[in-house]
Amino acid sequence: MTDVDAADFAVVVYREDANWEAEVLPVALTEDLEGLIHALRQQPSLGGTIGLVSVGDDFFVAIRLLGDEDMVFLSDVTASVDWPLAQQVLEYLDIPVPEDEELDQVLPVGDMSIFSDLGLDEMELGAISGDLELYPDEMLLSIAGRLGFAVAFERALDAVA
Repeated sequence: MTDVDAADFAVVVYREDANWEAEVLPVALTEDLEGLIHALRQQPSLGGTIGLVSVGDDFFVAIRLLGDEDMVFLSDVTASVDWPLAQQVLEYLDIPVPEDEELDQVLPVGDMSIFSDLGLDEMELGAISGDLELYPDEMLLSIAGRLGFAVAFERALDAVA
């Protein structure tokens, strides 16, 4: 059974034939980057597999596995001070956790071009992740809309809510 709390969730998105599909992953993966990547590898897809994780009201992580390439994006580097998943992403990217005096603004890190070939360029991804009016789940829904799988994404979340 998969638990989804209002703020924490992990979703795998993939293409099956010509359609986007999305499934909710166990909520425990919102704290385990290695486990999340392992779970994404279990879902084969011709166009790669996408993992989208929302944690609290604070940040999101996007992962894309495409062939042998692993692309990882963290919406806010400052989340690494308080959240295990964000800290694991920085370790994975070999980026030091910021010091307290560096925590004055929201800054994304990682592969900004993670979705460029799907129609979401670096500037748009940066604008979405930097929009302080949106919660992480809303940012992910916006990304899902731009990439064309908002319906599958919402259906996956609604099925377990």
